[in-house]
Amino acid sequence: MQLNLSKPICFFDLETTGVNISKDRIVEISILKVFPNGKEESKTWLVNPEMTIPDEVIAIHGVTNEKVANEPTFKELSKEIFNMIKDSDLGGFNSNRFDIPLLAEEMLRAEVDFDMKNRLAIDVQTIFHKMEQRTLTAAYKFYCDKNLEGAHSAEADTNATYQVLKAQISKYEAIENDTKFLAEFSSHKKFADFAGFIAYNKEGKECFSFGKHKGKLVVDVLEKEPGYFGWLLNADFPLYTKKVLTAIKLRNFNNKLS
Repeated sequence: MQLNLSKPICFFDLETTGVNISKDRIVEISILKVFPNGKEESKTWLVNPEMTIPDEVIAIHGVTNEKVANEPTFKELSKEIFNMIKDSDLGGFNSNRFDIPLLAEEMLRAEVDFDMKNRLAIDVQTIFHKMEQRTLTAAYKFYCDKNLEGAHSAEADTNATYQVLKAQISKYEAIENDTKFLAEFSSHKKFADFAGFIAYNKEGKECFSFGKHKGKLVVDVLEKEPGYFGWLLNADFPLYTKKVLTAIKLRNFNNKLS
């Protein structure tokens, strides 16, 4: 079957040095771009993370320090990668919680102004967990009746994710072949940032989801405690979270002037 797309969608998978969104780095990225007419193009890059890949992580994805030692850094690849995804929605397996946040961090470190304002995100894992509660390997076997060869390589996982999504749409009548529906169905609680530190309340306004100000409006906290904004920017929060906070502060400032 062919996905019903209004714009291209890029399915992608990352292999990394670990699972810390703020500190870990990409060592491999694979992107499968699917166009509304069904055309597909794919690209896989090995990336020098500029840090040591731990042995326990190498045991999972097989990307060694020697393998990436002479590969380009993410900053050197960032424009090429961004050009491939800039006009597209994004799809992946656990991508809303991990791959997209970590990709955003890498892009911002490379001084590429990445955001999700004009794109949708489809997390195939969320759809799978809502319907079947399993893993990508099990999902590929369950939906496609195939064994996933080369699991934990970015390219194999990326292609399997795309195939699973198409099978999910075919299997469940309740799942619509529409990227907006799929993005909403595969999302959890709505957050303004990727890491989940800033959530939207019932009125659609940004509020903190952690710490002493949990549940309070961001604009109210920043206005009453100006020093808290400085602390947030200097603390160990993801760059995208800091970007969102800065945008909220500037928006509030501009609203007062108008």
